This record gives sequence, C-alpha cells and structure tokens, in this order.
Amino acid sequence: MADRAEASARRRRLWPRSLSFRVVAVSTLWAVVALILIATVISTLFRQVSERGFDNVLSAHLFNLIGSVGLSQDGRLTGRPNLGDLRFVRPLSGWYWSVEPVSEGVGAPLRSASMTAPIASPSPEAVPFNEEFQRNYTTTDAAGQTIEIVESEFVLAPQDEIVRFRVMGNRSELEADIAGFARRLYTYLALFGAGMVAINALAILFGLRPLGRVRQALADIRAGTAERLDGSFPAEIAPLAAETNALIDTNRRTLERARTQVGNLAHSLKTPLAVLMNEGRAIGGSRGRLVADQAAAMQKQLDHYLQRARVAAQRESLAFRTPVNAVLERMVRVVGKLHPDTRLDLSVPDEDPVFDGEREDLEEIVGNLLENAMKWSSGRVRLSARPAGGTAFEIVVEDDGPGIPEDKARDALKRGRRLDESKPGTGLGLAIVADLVEEYAGGLSLGRSPLGGLSATVRLPQPARDGAVRTRRI
Repeated sequence: MADRAEASARRRRLWPRSLSFRVVAVSTLWAVVALILIATVISTLFRQVSERGFDNVLSAHLFNLIGSVGLSQDGRLTGRPNLGDLRFVRPLSGWYWSVEPVSEGVGAPLRSASMTAPIASPSPEAVPFNEEFQRNYTTTDAAGQTIEIVESEFVLAPQDEIVRFRVMGNRSELEADIAGFARRLYTYLALFGAGMVAINALAILFGLRPLGRVRQALADIRAGTAERLDGSFPAEIAPLAAETNALIDTNRRTLERARTQVGNLAHSLKTPLAVLMNEGRAIGGSRGRLVADQAAAMQKQLDHYLQRARVAAQRESLAFRTPVNAVLERMVRVVGKLHPDTRLDLSVPDEDPVFDGEREDLEEIVGNLLENAMKWSSGRVRLSARPAGGTAFEIVVEDDGPGIPEDKARDALKRGRRLDESKPGTGLGLAIVADLVEEYAGGLSLGRSPLGGLSATVRLPQPARDGAVRTRRI
C-alpha cells in the first residue's frame, strides 16, 4: 500500500495538475508523433520512387546501348552509342557504360569517355543472371563513389559471339539526393509542427479562459467583493456557474437558519436563568448563593458555547469579509468616550486588512482587549494593526500598566481566572478573545509592551497584502 501511494505521489510530481498543461502536452505529443510518422512515410515513398526511377533509367540506357552496338565481319565491335546524358562524357562522374567481349576473337571493348579505368565484374556464380539474362550489383569506381551496375549478355551476329553490355549509375549521387530531400522534408515539417503546436496551444488556452474567469469570480466571492458568479459563460461552463450560485444560496440560507435557531435558543433560556438567579438571591444564605452562582455560571457557559457555535457556523462562509481599519477606528472612538482620561493611539496600515469573518466578532475581540488594557492602564494605551506575511495580519493592544509575568500569562487566558481580585471584572475577557481567535485559526500571544505593561497580539488569517502605516492620535 505504501509503495502504491509513493508511486501515485511520484506520478503527480511528474505530471502537473494544470489542465492547460495536460491538454497542450497531450496535443503536442500527438502532433510530434503524427509528424514523425508522416515524415517517415513520405521519405520512404520518395526513396522507393527514386530507386525505381533510377533502375528504370539504367535499364533504358542499357537497351539503348544494346541497340547502338554491333559486330563487324572481322569480329570488331562497332557503333557510336549516344545515351543522351553528358554525365557519360564527364570523367569519373559515376555514370559509365561499357561493351566487353566474352567470347574469344572479339576485338577491343568499347567504353564511355567518363570511364577512365576498367571496373571489375563479378562472376556469374557470385551474382547470377535472372531469367531475362540481366543482373544488378553495386561496386565502387576509381573516385570511391558507389555505383550501381545493370548488366546483360547478348549474342551478336554474324559470328554469334557473346558480348557483355554494362551501364553504371552513380548510387552515391542518388543517396545524396534522397538524404537532401529528407532533410528538407524534416525541416519543413518541423517548422509546420512548431506553428501547429503554437496555434493549438493558443486555441486551447483561449478555450480555457472561461475557467480562469470562474476562478477569479470565486476568488472575488471568497474575498467578499462579490456574492455570486456573475457574467456570461460558455454553454459547457454555464451549468457549473449555476450550480455554484445555487450552492452559495443554500449555504447562506443554512447559515441564516442556524443563526436564527441559536438566537431563539438563547432567548428561550434567558428568562428561566434570570428567574433562577433572582430566586437564588431571594432565598439568600449559602443555598441561595449556590443557586444564583450556578445559574450565573450556566448563563456564562451558554453565552460562551452559543458564541462558539455561531462562529463555527459562519467561519467557512463565503459571505462575510470585514475591513479592519473602519472597525478599529469605531472601537477607538467608543472606548475613548468611556475612558476620556486615558490617551489612546491608533496605528493602521494604508492598505486595509480584511478580516475573514463577521464585524461583530472582530469588535468583540478588539473590545475585550481594549477593555482589559483600559482597566490596567496608568494612562496610555496603544492599538495598532499591521500585515504579518502574505496570509495574515496582526492586531496589537499595548498598555503602560503593570503587565503580566511570563509564568502567569497562560493562567490569564483561562476562563474565569482573575490574577488580581482588586480589579472589577469576571475574568472572561482574554479567555473569550482566545476562544474566538482559535475558532478563526488564529493565535493570541501575551508579552511585555514597550510602554511597560501588557502587549496582547492577535494574529488572524487574511489575503496577502502589504501596505504602509499611518499613525494618528485619537
């Protein structure tokens, strides 16, 4: 099983997952194979035709030579063969003819002007004649060229002497012509193939462009700049866009229904819990305090888990995207009015980060951090937002209070845990922030602020952005 998984992973690495690459690669491979087959077939056919024509030319010259030569009464070969080809005149051209006696008593042989030296003929045992008293064989001439020879023996009157007729053609010249044709053929087909592959790739990429538009539209939905797949798509992609829009609508309806049910549950339990707390206070004593405390604990747990359920329901939604800067500016104005004696500085990036969730959740995170900072501050609090890499941003709240020792920072995040009972509060602020941040796959860290107090840093995922920072005092 492990070997099969490893082989599958290796195939995925060798074969990219890009649809465009796969289509272009397969079409290019098929084009290359097809062009190679076409070139092979054409070059083979050209060779066959060229060799057949070469053999036919040699045979025609042989018959012309036989008809041009005779035998005189005194046994001499006579005739002035003219085969109509200047190559039989040019020395060492590779094109020769000869008429040579086989029987005794025949005069000197006749040869073409191009034949400057005799060319040996193999014995009939080595290369036999066919039924038409002809034979073909190859050899080399004095210039080292490969020549093909067609040979026939005839009986010439009046003495009935046997004479050998030979016509020789330049086989090296034929092979050079065939090789030159093959080179030109492969060059032209390669140029044609390159153009065809380029045009095919452009056509495929153009045909797949609507998929790119769908991807961009989905990215816009994910970024919160669009709610549906809008636009005109080809007939093959239009059903996909319609089904995606239907899925988005279904997701939105499901989310709204879940939020409604959560709200109904919280509303239905609020009154009974309030009655229990009031009755506990009315009973008084240890039993009354126990009932009231347990009812209050139930209320806190209910609020906590309803909040987590709401966040979990909408965290993967495509519909909620919240610009960060506007929320921070609004929270600073609200908290500044509640604590007019505390100096509150705000620093935000010019390129607005985007929170991947609802505005109310971001306000609760920032509000709890600011409230905790204001409670412990000696007069100065600083709130800032900044990019944190391509896929995250950070919100930092700093104060000039006493801070939290490093060994107790973990306890400060526990629900209901208060490090200083002299300050008012429930001990839920940082715990609520930690829970919300965890639901959004983020992180919360506590440290020492440059102002001297606590520094709380919240890291949340967002689309990769960079931007300059502007600072102002509120």
